[in-house]
Amino acid sequence: MSSTETRSGPGYGFGLFTLFLMAVLVGLGIWQLQRRTEKHALIAALDARLAGAPVPLPPPAQWKSLTRAADEFRRVTFSATYEHRPDVMVFSSGSAIRPDIGGPGAWAFMPARLPDGDVIVINAGFVQNTMQDRSEQDRVVGPLVTGQPVTLTGYLRFPEAAGMLTPKPTVAKRLWFARDIGAMTQALGWAPDGHIAPFYIDLETPVPQSGVPKPGPLQVHLRDEHMQYAITWFGLAAAVLIAFGVWWRGQRVRS
Repeated sequence: MSSTETRSGPGYGFGLFTLFLMAVLVGLGIWQLQRRTEKHALIAALDARLAGAPVPLPPPAQWKSLTRAADEFRRVTFSATYEHRPDVMVFSSGSAIRPDIGGPGAWAFMPARLPDGDVIVINAGFVQNTMQDRSEQDRVVGPLVTGQPVTLTGYLRFPEAAGMLTPKPTVAKRLWFARDIGAMTQALGWAPDGHIAPFYIDLETPVPQSGVPKPGPLQVHLRDEHMQYAITWFGLAAAVLIAFGVWWRGQRVRS
Protein backbone atom coordinates (compact mmCIF):
# COMPACT_ATOMS: atom_id res chain seq x y z
CA MET A 1 0.00 0.00 0.00
CA SER A 2 1.44 3.40 -1.00
CA SER A 3 2.01 6.24 1.43
CA THR A 4 -0.61 8.28 -0.40
CA GLU A 5 -3.24 5.60 0.11
CA THR A 6 -2.25 5.31 3.76
CA ARG A 7 -2.90 9.01 4.30
CA SER A 8 -6.08 9.17 2.23
CA GLY A 9 -8.20 7.46 4.88
CA PRO A 10 -7.32 9.75 7.82
CA GLY A 11 -7.32 12.78 5.50
CA TYR A 12 -10.81 12.00 4.25
CA GLY A 13 -12.09 11.53 7.80
CA PHE A 14 -10.43 14.70 9.02
CA GLY A 15 -11.97 16.61 6.11
CA LEU A 16 -15.44 15.35 6.99
CA PHE A 17 -14.92 16.28 10.64
CA THR A 18 -13.78 19.76 9.59
CA LEU A 19 -16.88 20.25 7.43
CA PHE A 20 -19.10 19.05 10.29
CA LEU A 21 -17.41 21.38 12.79
CA MET A 22 -17.69 24.33 10.42
CA ALA A 23 -21.36 23.60 9.80
CA VAL A 24 -21.99 23.59 13.55
CA LEU A 25 -20.10 26.85 14.10
CA VAL A 26 -21.74 28.62 11.17
CA GLY A 27 -25.12 27.32 12.33
CA LEU A 28 -24.51 28.77 15.79
CA GLY A 29 -23.57 32.10 14.22
CA ILE A 30 -26.75 32.17 12.13
CA TRP A 31 -28.77 31.20 15.21
CA GLN A 32 -27.33 34.16 17.10
CA LEU A 33 -28.28 36.51 14.24
CA GLN A 34 -31.82 35.13 14.39
CA ARG A 35 -31.85 35.61 18.16
CA ARG A 36 -30.68 39.19 17.61
CA THR A 37 -33.60 39.87 15.26
CA GLU A 38 -36.02 38.36 17.77
CA LYS A 39 -34.45 40.33 20.65
CA HIS A 40 -34.78 43.60 18.74
CA ALA A 41 -38.44 42.84 18.05
CA LEU A 42 -38.97 42.06 21.76
CA ILE A 43 -37.20 45.26 22.83
CA ALA A 44 -39.37 47.29 20.46
CA ALA A 45 -42.52 45.59 21.76
CA LEU A 46 -41.56 46.15 25.41
CA ASP A 47 -40.64 49.78 24.78
CA ALA A 48 -44.01 50.31 23.12
CA ARG A 49 -45.85 48.71 26.04
CA LEU A 50 -43.93 50.69 28.64
CA ALA A 51 -44.38 53.99 26.81
CA GLY A 52 -47.99 53.42 25.78
CA ALA A 53 -50.94 55.03 27.45
CA PRO A 54 -52.49 52.82 30.15
CA VAL A 55 -55.42 50.71 29.00
CA PRO A 56 -58.26 49.29 31.09
CA LEU A 57 -57.46 46.13 33.00
CA PRO A 58 -58.57 43.10 30.95
CA PRO A 59 -61.82 41.60 32.29
CA PRO A 60 -61.69 38.24 34.10
CA ALA A 61 -63.05 36.45 31.02
CA GLN A 62 -59.76 37.25 29.23
CA TRP A 63 -57.34 36.44 32.05
CA LYS A 64 -56.66 32.86 30.96
CA SER A 65 -55.71 34.02 27.47
CA LEU A 66 -53.07 36.48 28.68
CA THR A 67 -49.47 35.39 28.12
CA ARG A 68 -46.08 36.55 29.30
CA ALA A 69 -44.84 37.05 25.72
CA ALA A 70 -47.78 39.13 24.55
CA ASP A 71 -48.91 40.98 27.67
CA GLU A 72 -46.15 41.37 30.27
CA PHE A 73 -45.28 45.01 31.07
CA ARG A 74 -48.50 46.27 29.51
CA ARG A 75 -49.65 49.43 31.30
CA VAL A 76 -53.12 49.18 32.77
CA THR A 77 -55.37 51.32 34.92
CA PHE A 78 -58.28 50.27 37.13
CA SER A 79 -60.06 50.87 40.41
CA ALA A 80 -59.58 48.58 43.40
CA THR A 81 -59.78 48.58 47.18
CA TYR A 82 -56.86 47.31 49.27
CA GLU A 83 -57.98 44.40 51.43
CA HIS A 84 -57.65 44.25 55.20
CA ARG A 85 -55.46 41.17 54.89
CA PRO A 86 -51.78 40.46 55.65
CA ASP A 87 -49.28 41.89 53.20
CA VAL A 88 -46.05 40.22 52.09
CA MET A 89 -42.56 41.61 51.70
CA VAL A 90 -40.52 40.09 48.87
CA PHE A 91 -36.80 40.48 49.45
CA SER A 92 -34.82 42.31 46.77
CA SER A 93 -31.11 43.07 46.52
CA GLY A 94 -31.89 45.80 43.99
CA SER A 95 -33.76 46.20 40.74
CA ALA A 96 -32.75 45.93 37.10
CA ILE A 97 -35.97 47.56 35.88
CA ARG A 98 -36.32 50.36 38.44
CA PRO A 99 -33.33 52.70 38.01
CA ASP A 100 -34.47 54.70 41.03
CA ILE A 101 -34.04 51.70 43.33
CA GLY A 102 -30.66 50.91 44.83
CA GLY A 103 -29.56 48.65 47.65
CA PRO A 104 -31.40 45.91 49.48
CA GLY A 105 -35.00 46.11 50.57
CA ALA A 106 -38.33 44.51 49.78
CA TRP A 107 -41.36 44.83 47.55
CA ALA A 108 -44.68 45.26 49.33
CA PHE A 109 -47.22 42.79 47.90
CA MET A 110 -50.85 43.35 48.90
CA PRO A 111 -54.24 42.00 47.84
CA ALA A 112 -56.83 44.40 46.45
CA ARG A 113 -60.42 43.71 45.48
CA LEU A 114 -61.85 44.77 42.14
CA PRO A 115 -65.39 46.18 41.85
CA ASP A 116 -66.64 42.82 40.54
CA GLY A 117 -65.31 41.05 43.64
CA ASP A 118 -62.24 39.40 42.14
CA VAL A 119 -58.91 39.82 43.92
CA ILE A 120 -55.75 41.14 42.27
CA VAL A 121 -52.29 41.25 43.86
CA ILE A 122 -50.51 44.60 43.83
CA ASN A 123 -46.79 45.18 44.20
CA ALA A 124 -47.30 48.53 45.92
CA GLY A 125 -43.64 49.53 45.70
CA PHE A 126 -40.23 49.34 47.31
CA VAL A 127 -39.56 49.44 51.04
CA GLN A 128 -35.90 49.98 51.82
CA ASN A 129 -34.05 48.07 54.52
CA THR A 130 -37.11 47.01 56.53
CA MET A 131 -37.73 43.47 55.25
CA GLN A 132 -36.80 41.94 58.61
CA ASP A 133 -38.73 44.43 60.75
CA ARG A 134 -42.40 43.43 60.59
CA SER A 135 -43.58 46.24 62.88
CA GLU A 136 -41.95 48.81 60.60
CA GLN A 137 -43.48 47.17 57.56
CA ASP A 138 -46.94 47.34 59.10
CA ARG A 139 -46.52 51.05 59.87
CA VAL A 140 -45.51 51.66 56.24
CA VAL A 141 -48.15 49.56 54.51
CA GLY A 142 -51.04 50.07 56.94
CA PRO A 143 -52.02 53.59 55.76
CA LEU A 144 -52.70 52.27 52.26
CA VAL A 145 -55.59 50.14 53.54
CA THR A 146 -58.35 52.72 53.87
CA GLY A 147 -61.34 50.64 52.79
CA GLN A 148 -61.96 53.10 49.95
CA PRO A 149 -61.45 52.35 46.24
CA VAL A 150 -58.45 53.98 44.60
CA THR A 151 -57.46 54.35 40.96
CA LEU A 152 -54.30 52.38 40.30
CA THR A 153 -52.00 52.51 37.29
CA GLY A 154 -49.24 49.99 36.78
CA TYR A 155 -47.73 47.21 34.75
CA LEU A 156 -49.15 43.75 34.23
CA ARG A 157 -46.63 41.18 35.46
CA PHE A 158 -46.58 37.40 35.73
CA PRO A 159 -45.53 35.54 38.90
CA GLU A 160 -42.33 33.58 39.32
CA ALA A 161 -41.99 30.24 41.03
CA ALA A 162 -39.30 29.64 43.64
CA GLY A 163 -36.23 27.87 42.26
CA MET A 164 -34.22 25.09 43.85
CA LEU A 165 -31.82 27.60 45.40
CA THR A 166 -34.47 30.13 46.47
CA PRO A 167 -34.76 30.38 50.26
CA LYS A 168 -38.05 29.23 51.67
CA PRO A 169 -40.42 32.00 52.79
CA THR A 170 -40.60 32.95 56.45
CA VAL A 171 -44.38 32.90 56.77
CA ALA A 172 -44.36 34.19 60.38
CA LYS A 173 -42.63 37.39 59.18
CA ARG A 174 -44.50 37.31 55.86
CA LEU A 175 -41.15 37.45 54.09
CA TRP A 176 -40.84 35.86 50.66
CA PHE A 177 -37.88 35.52 48.29
CA ALA A 178 -39.78 34.96 45.03
CA ARG A 179 -42.81 36.66 43.51
CA ASP A 180 -44.89 33.53 43.90
CA ILE A 181 -48.34 35.05 44.35
CA GLY A 182 -49.94 31.61 44.34
CA ALA A 183 -47.99 30.55 47.42
CA MET A 184 -48.68 33.89 49.11
CA THR A 185 -52.41 33.60 48.43
CA GLN A 186 -52.56 30.06 49.78
CA ALA A 187 -50.54 30.83 52.92
CA LEU A 188 -52.31 34.05 53.84
CA GLY A 189 -55.84 33.52 52.55
CA TRP A 190 -55.88 36.44 50.17
CA ALA A 191 -58.72 34.99 48.08
CA PRO A 192 -61.01 32.84 50.24
CA ASP A 193 -63.50 32.56 47.40
CA GLY A 194 -60.76 31.50 44.97
CA HIS A 195 -61.35 34.31 42.49
CA ILE A 196 -57.92 35.87 42.00
CA ALA A 197 -56.05 37.18 38.96
CA PRO A 198 -53.24 34.91 37.68
CA PHE A 199 -50.97 37.95 37.39
CA TYR A 200 -50.01 40.86 39.59
CA ILE A 201 -49.52 44.59 39.05
CA ASP A 202 -46.27 46.49 39.51
CA LEU A 203 -47.69 49.80 40.70
CA GLU A 204 -46.68 53.04 38.98
CA THR A 205 -49.12 55.45 40.61
CA PRO A 206 -50.42 56.73 42.98
CA VAL A 207 -47.43 57.44 45.21
CA PRO A 208 -48.27 57.56 48.95
CA GLN A 209 -47.79 60.88 50.72
CA SER A 210 -44.96 59.32 52.71
CA GLY A 211 -43.31 58.04 49.53
CA VAL A 212 -43.19 54.52 50.98
CA PRO A 213 -43.84 51.98 49.60
CA LYS A 214 -42.24 53.58 46.56
CA PRO A 215 -43.94 52.75 43.27
CA GLY A 216 -42.65 54.06 39.99
CA PRO A 217 -42.21 53.61 36.24
CA LEU A 218 -40.32 50.61 34.87
CA GLN A 219 -37.47 50.59 32.39
CA VAL A 220 -36.66 47.22 30.84
CA HIS A 221 -33.10 46.90 29.53
CA LEU A 222 -32.44 43.57 27.83
CA ARG A 223 -28.90 42.46 27.05
CA ASP A 224 -28.21 42.53 23.32
CA GLU A 225 -24.88 40.82 22.71
CA HIS A 226 -25.96 38.43 19.97
CA MET A 227 -23.90 40.16 17.26
CA GLN A 228 -20.72 39.68 19.30
CA TYR A 229 -21.61 36.02 19.80
CA ALA A 230 -22.31 35.59 16.07
CA ILE A 231 -18.97 37.14 15.15
CA THR A 232 -17.26 34.79 17.61
CA TRP A 233 -18.87 31.69 16.07
CA PHE A 234 -18.15 32.83 12.50
CA GLY A 235 -14.57 33.64 13.52
CA LEU A 236 -14.10 30.17 14.96
CA ALA A 237 -15.49 28.65 11.74
CA ALA A 238 -12.97 30.68 9.73
CA ALA A 239 -10.16 29.61 12.07
CA VAL A 240 -11.12 25.94 11.62
CA LEU A 241 -11.11 26.37 7.83
CA ILE A 242 -7.70 28.05 7.90
CA ALA A 243 -6.29 25.34 10.16
CA PHE A 244 -7.60 22.66 7.82
CA GLY A 245 -6.09 24.48 4.83
CA VAL A 246 -2.69 24.63 6.53
CA TRP A 247 -2.88 20.94 7.43
CA TRP A 248 -3.98 19.97 3.91
CA ARG A 249 -1.17 21.97 2.34
CA GLY A 250 1.35 20.24 4.61
CA GLN A 251 -0.02 16.85 3.59
CA ARG A 252 0.36 17.67 -0.11
CA VAL A 253 3.92 18.89 0.36
CA ARG A 254 4.90 15.71 2.19
CA SER A 255 3.25 13.54 -0.48
